[in-house]
This record gives sequence, structure tokens and C-alpha cells, in this order.
Amino acid sequence: MVYLVGAGPGDPGLITVRARELLERCDVVVYDYLVHPALLANCRPEARRIYVGKKAGFHSRPQEEIEEILVREAEAGHSVVRLKGGDPFVFGRGGEEARRLAAAGVPFAIIPGVTAALAAGAYGGVPLTLRNTSASVVFLTGHEDPAKGVPTTDWRRYGALPDATLVIYMAMGHLRQVLLELQAGGLAPATPSVVVQWASLGRQRSVAAPVSALADAVDKAALTAPAVVIIGEVAKERETLGWFERLPLFGRRVVVTRAGSQASALREKLEVLGAEVLELPLITITKDVSKQDLAEVLPELGGYDWLVFTSPNGVRCFFEEFRRIFDDIRSLGLIRIACVGEATAREVAALHLRVELQPEVATAEGLADALIATGSLDSAKVLVVTGNRNRDTLVRKLDEARAIVDLLPVYRTELTDLSDEAAVAEFRARGADAVLFASSSAVESFAQQAKHLQLAPGVRRPLAGSIGPQTSASLKAAGLKADFEAKKPGLDELVAALIHSLQRPRRVS
Repeated sequence: MVYLVGAGPGDPGLITVRARELLERCDVVVYDYLVHPALLANCRPEARRIYVGKKAGFHSRPQEEIEEILVREAEAGHSVVRLKGGDPFVFGRGGEEARRLAAAGVPFAIIPGVTAALAAGAYGGVPLTLRNTSASVVFLTGHEDPAKGVPTTDWRRYGALPDATLVIYMAMGHLRQVLLELQAGGLAPATPSVVVQWASLGRQRSVAAPVSALADAVDKAALTAPAVVIIGEVAKERETLGWFERLPLFGRRVVVTRAGSQASALREKLEVLGAEVLELPLITITKDVSKQDLAEVLPELGGYDWLVFTSPNGVRCFFEEFRRIFDDIRSLGLIRIACVGEATAREVAALHLRVELQPEVATAEGLADALIATGSLDSAKVLVVTGNRNRDTLVRKLDEARAIVDLLPVYRTELTDLSDEAAVAEFRARGADAVLFASSSAVESFAQQAKHLQLAPGVRRPLAGSIGPQTSASLKAAGLKADFEAKKPGLDELVAALIHSLQRPRRVS
């Protein structure tokens, strides 16, 4: 089966529920240039990914070859998702691919997506229709006939449509010619118009001008494809309804250094505030549990007084192993649970378990002091669930309080090699407004890979943001400065500190 799926205009949150479900269970995904990389994270690890990206002036695969791939993979018995930017049936050649599948007798389904015109209108603050202003909307393509080098659309016939909004795709290569032809067909030179580039993403940019001046305005702003042109009286509404470009992080480029599996939560928090997010996964986190350690610890769970978690990763990995061995949560017994911070506590609470102790300051020292303050540690048995790179501060302080402490490492944090990552090349070329560090491991990896992360001449140095005191100390030890720090460790607090810092004037060093 082949599913021709609309990936939406860019923002991964605008994909349909049905599309995400298909990605989660497909065997093969065949995807385009405009598909957001975050959407591919919905696929199973074993699913094959085939890139057939197409953009102006460059086609990695001819259309005929793409269609052959779809037929071949389906005939091999695979469930195939053909992921196309926008909507498959709106200037996406989905109709051609569906015809080829039908001719080959391959079953298929069409999953619509949010097309770029709708996103450009919504995120650009331009209603495509408006009572008493625009009663109709016309989608047009500015694509040229490759054989003749001329536009395939007779633009003059659309120049005098009454009460209509014109929305033009793929016109940036010859925008001036298109606008002149429309005016020759009767479009008033003073007609309001807008061009929206990268609609719905943090890198969105837009310009507005009368039709007669739009091409010059686009050249001055250096807007390029992908972009959508909107022409009509409704374009005047942009000044009042342009909500997206007023968000607190709009136009800001922020680097997230969390492990790939964990970056989505922070990325989503930033994108909903208008930021453009670049992921540099400086660390990878994998479950790593010794069978011998499990055999020694889990049968004795009922004998522990405290179960201590130092990170959300520890909670997830521990309970994966717990559920594998036990079929009843009551096998935990009457053990009391302590967590280092809010994110860790949320993971425990999601299992309908009570967190009995959580320090005000989410650090190893804070957790140790809070446990000691309970007066319950003398000769108490404590199981600390941890990773391979956790500091020994917590265990040392608990030992000093006369607790009997056992360690259970359940995950491994590794520093990644980013030398060949495309995101690194983009960071070097464009820089960022800020780099966010949520762990000391990410700081260590960033420092080790400094040679790969050198910015190009003239690129602005980003601010460094820290999630808490320990991460700030790690930045200082690595010869870096924390330009801002979350008031208390947590993603929401880190984002709040970022907004506050970017609103302050930067001192020239």
C-alpha cells in the first residue's frame, strides 16, 4: 500500500493525526526537501528513509524515478508513505504519482495536508477571503515550462478578476514578469500584496507592498523560494492580524543541544514562541542496565526505604526493566520516592506514583540536603537510580549521613561526533542568537568539538544559556561563559531566561 501524505507547510505541528499514525507504522518513507526533519522522528527506527528532495533548480531524483520507487516498494510488500510538502494534490504532482500507482495496480490512499497558501495566509496575518472584501480565492502556479522557459500560466486573464484573492506558488524566479503581466491584464498597480517566505516556521519572513512595488521590495529584503505571493485587498489586514511575527522569539535562531530523543519537548516550547530551532544533539542517551545489578537489586526492592531518581531518563529506563520483570506495580512495596527536579517528578507522577520528596533547588546537593533533613537516613537503605556520567556528590553526602546506599546505573550518556552533521555546517554558516545547554555532558561535548563548531567570519556569536548552577559551572570549567541561567532548573524556566536575555541590549565585547 502507498499513502500519498501531505506533510503540511513546514511546522511539524501542522501535520494531520492520520499522517502521524501512518508514519509511525510504515516500512518505507519517501520524502521531499520541504519535509521538516522532526516528522521523520515519528518513524520506527527500522523504517527505511528515501530522500527524493526537489527544490528550485535541483532535483535529486527525476519524477519518473520517484514513481518507480513507489511502485517497486509497494510490490515488494511494504507499507510506503510518500511524504510531500503541503498537500499532495495542490501543485505537488501527487496526481501524477497516483495515476502511476493506479496504472500499476498498486493500492493507494490520499492523505491531505495543510497547503502552503493556507499557512502563508494564517501565519502572515492575511485572511484569504473576507466578507465584503474578497469573495473568492484563486491558487496559481508560477512554475515555468522547462522546455520553453516561459510561464505556463496566462497571467493576463487573472488580472481583472473582481473581489478575488490571488495566491501564487513557485513564482520567485520570475516574480517581476508575473506582476507585470497581471497589471497588463487589468490588475491595479496599487493593489495590496504580500510575499511570505518559509511560512509557519521560525525562519519566516514577509514583505508587503503595492503590486507595482512588490518585486523591488522582495529584492531589497532578499526573499527567495520557498515563498507564496498573496495579492488582493485582504493583504491590508496584515498590519492588524499579523500575530506570528509578533511572538517573543520570532526571528530568533536558537540551538538546542539535548539528545535527539529529548530535544522535541524543548523544541516545541521554543517554536510555539516563534523561534527557529536548530538541533545539535551533542549527546546520545541509551538504556544500559547490568543484568547482574538488576538480579541483585530488584528482588530486594521491598527492603529499601528510599528510591531516588536523578533524571527523567532514569525513571523511564528503570520502569521499563521493572515492568519486564514484574507484572504488578505493588511489587515496589512501601518504598518512598525522591526526585531531583520537576521533569523527573512528572515522569514518576505519570505512572500514578507519589513523589514524597522533591527539593526546592533541583541539584544533587539540594536533593541530598532534602533527604538528610527528613531525619530518616540513619541506617536507611537507599537505591539511587542513575546514569554513567552522574556525579558522586549525592551518594557521598548520603553516605556521610549514615545511609546504606546502592547505585543502579540504567542508562548511558555518550558524547556524539558531529563532524559530518549537516546541522553543524548550517550553524557555522548562520550562527544563532543563543545555544541552550541542559546538561554538563552537552557542555563537555560542545567544548570537545569546538573545532567543528567554529563560526564563519562575521557570523554573530550566540549567547550561552544554562539550565542550572551545575551546568553553568561546567561552562565556566570549559572556558565558556553562561550568559544567562534559568532561575531554577527546568525547561520552562530556561525558555523564560532566554526571552528575558534576548530582550536586553547586548554589550559589545
